[in-house]
Amino acid sequence: MAEATAATSSKTAASQVKKSKATATNKVKKAKKGKSAKAAKRQQGSYRAARPHQDAAPVVGENLDLRSAAALVMDQSTGELLYAKNPDLATPIASITKIMTAMVTLDAGLRLDEEIEINSEDLDRLKFTSSRLPLGTTLTREELLHLALIASENRAAAALSRAYPGGREAFVRAMNRKALQLGMHHTHFVDGTGLSSSNRSTAADLARLVDVAYQHYPLIRDISTTGNYDVDVPGRKRMRHVAYVNTNALTRSKEWDIGVSKTGYINEAGHCLVMQAQIAGQKVVIVLLDSFGKMSRIGDATRIKRWIENGSAARVANRPGKASV
Repeated sequence: MAEATAATSSKTAASQVKKSKATATNKVKKAKKGKSAKAAKRQQGSYRAARPHQDAAPVVGENLDLRSAAALVMDQSTGELLYAKNPDLATPIASITKIMTAMVTLDAGLRLDEEIEINSEDLDRLKFTSSRLPLGTTLTREELLHLALIASENRAAAALSRAYPGGREAFVRAMNRKALQLGMHHTHFVDGTGLSSSNRSTAADLARLVDVAYQHYPLIRDISTTGNYDVDVPGRKRMRHVAYVNTNALTRSKEWDIGVSKTGYINEAGHCLVMQAQIAGQKVVIVLLDSFGKMSRIGDATRIKRWIENGSAARVANRPGKASV
């Protein structure tokens, strides 16, 4: 009987030891898991700090999956945001810059019929992009505006800034001064072409730029939405005719009613597109920055158009607490 009692006591003690070991092991596992979770959280926080707003959810809007890293759709009549994704993320904007180039040129009140010759100062020595405007080409300031806004011609934009009173330095100062006047506080320009990645802005700031271009610059409206444009340039033996097409194919589509348009692309900026358009009777400003792939910005614009036509944007606009630019 004593042996049975002793055996029972031994089993009970052994069982308690096992339980104690198991409890200790679980505590160690939980502690390790807790440390791992904290470490992962710290790592994720560091990643987001390194890439601000990149993983943020849209400010407003739903059921709209866009490929652009930053995007914005604004109701032009109210300034309300119908959709926004990373609207305050500052990023290179490439040739979207040329809208400001056109504004500063027109603000100066310079003669549009004044002839300007393309020279070696207008060559792209940063990206070494090609051009269909040979050195020695003479065009009017208005023709250069057409080529800069329609075909995103870099030599045309460079010539416009060079021919500005005070030269390019004065022109860039005027660009940044104009940006501040428009409330574009997260925007900075270093040239009139957009070839430098230091030309930076946000989707929210560019929405202001497009809105002002539509409201107060009828020539920018007319030029930027023109589908095709031709000029005569010097050839080897005689003048030759050069046909340009708008870099935004939507300007040639009967399904779109576009009031302002500009595309942009350099490696650092990705594919960009800004527009003022009327969709389903509603005037909107669309900004698409850093789209992956050449056709993604067109695909995003088409998705936005369908989204508005299906009434989803109206449901967002009718919600309380709407954001605005």
